[in-house]
Amino acid sequence: QVQLVESGGGLVQPGGPLRFSCEASGNLFSISDMGWYRQAPGNQREVVASISSGGSTYYADSVKGRFTISRDNAKTTVYLQMNSLKPEDTAVYYCNADISFFCSEYMCSGNYWGQGTQVTVSS
Repeated sequence: QVQLVESGGGLVQPGGPLRFSCEASGNLFSISDMGWYRQAPGNQREVVASISSGGSTYYADSVKGRFTISRDNAKTTVYLQMNSLKPEDTAVYYCNADISFFCSEYMCSGNYWGQGTQVTVSS
């Protein structure tokens, strides 16, 4: 079927950078919007940034100017470059994508999540 596999994340000091990647795999036909969400303990999951297949981007106010979302040319991998990290950026980060794929003789589609990656910003 379809999978989103994240890599990156970990422990970083305040002010430091971190970079994520998330690759979609399976019998893919197309991927429209891809994005990153995060969930801190006790909080709801919130959108961090998103990017359309045409390259239009959206950023949450809390990360504007610090985070950059991008996609590769094949548009199956999405990246999140995080700079100037703050302790309040500590959360589990999830990749998300709207994917159309071949399933048997049909075309299927759905919204998929990555496995989640912990980011801890602490000195």
